[in-house]
Amino acid sequence: MCFSGHTCHMEVVKALKALSAIPPDECSVAVKGTIEDGVEYMLIHHIHKRSHDLSKLSKPGWRHFGFPLMYQTDIMEILDILAALGYRDERMQEAVDLVVSKQDEDGRWRMQNTFNGKVLVNIEVKNEPSKWVTLRALRVLKRLS
Repeated sequence: MCFSGHTCHMEVVKALKALSAIPPDECSVAVKGTIEDGVEYMLIHHIHKRSHDLSKLSKPGWRHFGFPLMYQTDIMEILDILAALGYRDERMQEAVDLVVSKQDEDGRWRMQNTFNGKVLVNIEVKNEPSKWVTLRALRVLKRLS
C-alpha cells in the first residue's frame, strides 16, 4: 500500500475498504498493521486535507457525494470504512460535520456526483435529493454515534 505522496489517497481508501471486510479475528498481524497504517494515513490528512497544511484541501471532490462510487470515493465512504473498523477520532470530526451540514430541511442529502450518461442505467438525478446518498449518510452517522 502506498503511504507517501498525495496521489495515493484513493489506493489507501480502497485497500482499507477491502481489508475492512476481513473479520477481525481472522486478520493476521501483518493485515492489522496495514490497516492501522492506512487508517493513520487517512487521519493525518483529516480524511481529505493536506497533512503538511490542514487549511488546504487535498481532495476537494471528495466533498461531493454520489452513488454509486465505483472507482471513486468520497468523505462518506471513508468515514464509513473507518467506523466499520471501529475508529472514532477527533480528526474525523470535520468530515462528520460536513456530512451533517449537507442534510436538507427534509432530512435528505443530494446526489452531487453521478456517473449518469456513462453507465447502462442512470441512477437518480444530479443535484436532487437522493435515496442512495441519504442511506449512505444515515448509515455513516449511525455508525459514528
